[in-house]
Amino acid sequence: MYPVDLHMHTVASTHAYSNLHDYIAAAKQKNIQLFAITDHGPDMADAPHYWHFINMRIWPRVVDGVGILRGIEANIKNTAGEIDCTGPMLDALDLIVAGFHEPVFPPQDKAAHTEAMIAAMASGNVHIISHPGNPKFPVDIPAIVAAAAKYQVALELNNSSFTHSRKGSGPNCRAIAEAVRDAGGWLALGSDSHTAFTLGDFHECRKILDEVAFPEDRILNVTPRRLLNFLESRGMAPIAEFAAF
Repeated sequence: MYPVDLHMHTVASTHAYSNLHDYIAAAKQKNIQLFAITDHGPDMADAPHYWHFINMRIWPRVVDGVGILRGIEANIKNTAGEIDCTGPMLDALDLIVAGFHEPVFPPQDKAAHTEAMIAAMASGNVHIISHPGNPKFPVDIPAIVAAAAKYQVALELNNSSFTHSRKGSGPNCRAIAEAVRDAGGWLALGSDSHTAFTLGDFHECRKILDEVAFPEDRILNVTPRRLLNFLESRGMAPIAEFAAF
């Protein structure tokens, strides 16, 4: 459906079941040209140590024609917008996805969730907010969409939110997609795969996109170059190995 997937977990997040090699093989089979490994930030109980993220520098950039982005799904920790990705970790990674997870940020109220999410975006360290439609963390949708447009942060449509995680996300996700459409912001699609079998699966996301007539030119996953240009506009240095993408 799209050649870029921006959210997935490996066995380094121990409730997931595939490794980097599995994802590369699946990407080749599914014609995924570029993907980001985004294991959980170290404040989660099952997350890898921060050295795991720093040591991503040893990964090849391209394997068998498939590009690999070094990423993280960081945790938004508090209403100040702090995330568990700092210092050398930020320097080592290409893509910072961040969102709420109950073990790190227990659900509070709409005002607190909104304040925390906007502060994380305002920090300049976050590229994508993961599963912002989670009904356990209600937010002021117009406010977060306006902030995302202001700070050039993409909001995620997360395919697993419609299948087996975060039940009840549909209405919020539809409202977010409509608001992003009207604000001229960016959407990012993530399979949120915990096994390589679902890499690149955006079927449920596609339903939302069609329902709200979301413009293709505001979806980061449409081409690898669009995603890379977005990251470069946010300060990532061009990566020579990705020049052909």
